[in-house]
Amino acid sequence: MAHRQVDQEIERLNGLRDVPAAEAAAVLKKALADRINLIAAKAAKLAAELRLDVLLPDLLRAFDRLLEKPVERDPQCWGKNAIAAALVSLDHRHSDPFVRGIHHVQMEPVWGGEEDTAATLRGTCALALQACSDIPRAAVFRHLVDALADRALPVRSDAARAIAQMDGDEAILLLRLKARVGDTESELLGQIFDCLFQLERDGAVPFVAGFLKPALGSAAEEAALALGASRIAAAAQPLQECFPHQRDPEFRAILLRAISATRQPDALEFLYNLIRNGREVDVLRTLEALAIHRDSADIRRQTEEAASGRYEPAIREHFKASFVRSENA
Repeated sequence: MAHRQVDQEIERLNGLRDVPAAEAAAVLKKALADRINLIAAKAAKLAAELRLDVLLPDLLRAFDRLLEKPVERDPQCWGKNAIAAALVSLDHRHSDPFVRGIHHVQMEPVWGGEEDTAATLRGTCALALQACSDIPRAAVFRHLVDALADRALPVRSDAARAIAQMDGDEAILLLRLKARVGDTESELLGQIFDCLFQLERDGAVPFVAGFLKPALGSAAEEAALALGASRIAAAAQPLQECFPHQRDPEFRAILLRAISATRQPDALEFLYNLIRNGREVDVLRTLEALAIHRDSADIRRQTEEAASGRYEPAIREHFKASFVRSENA
């Protein structure tokens, strides 16, 4: 068989953007059945881009084919990833391909062992499954529970997002349970806290505030940052109450950033008072925390007024570095 110029074939497919839809669909139908997964992947992307829902049966057939002998037919999951994304884009709401995809693990040889290349596929299918109309809600949750325990962080992250999109008490309780159990990656806990604020609003504040314990390590930091980012008025109080009792300098700095991020009037006043009366080291950290609002003339003015009674050179220099530089930019 002659050596194929795959890059050139893919470039020719790009030209289908400028032809009638029926002609493009005929070419892409053939490309979806191509034995080279990169060509099938490109065809799937174009089918989605051109909104060719007439190709849905061909996308599904290609997906099934690539799931058979997957390492041989679709190394790196390029084809399956593109097809799953195209099904989502074309509003395919039948669960079968997504159920298969959310559980697909594809171990491929790499230097020194094997690597799972299907994490992106599982995450895409997790997010797609929650929107399917032909599967019971309880069944979706069963699949998402498996995904929430996936060994790949991106899959766990997408599963948490999908659970949040399911809404309802089941979603809230499942995310709370995951937060309690913990995760090897603290960023996932931060995402779960954000999802809980999205679902519960003020009701999530006591739960997340319960993680403000330095002994919990990075989980405490993620909780503080999530409280701050929530912009919920009630979130500022537990942060302020926590600060005086902490001794770890890094955690104190995180608390100050979180308090500042709430942008609540009482939280900002708490920081201004700290500038007026706090230890020099805390004042410097507070100025850093308030600097995220350097484009606010009002906050800059009040910060300057609070610092005006401090005569330590380091504080004056730090204020200039954090706030005045924005005026000279």
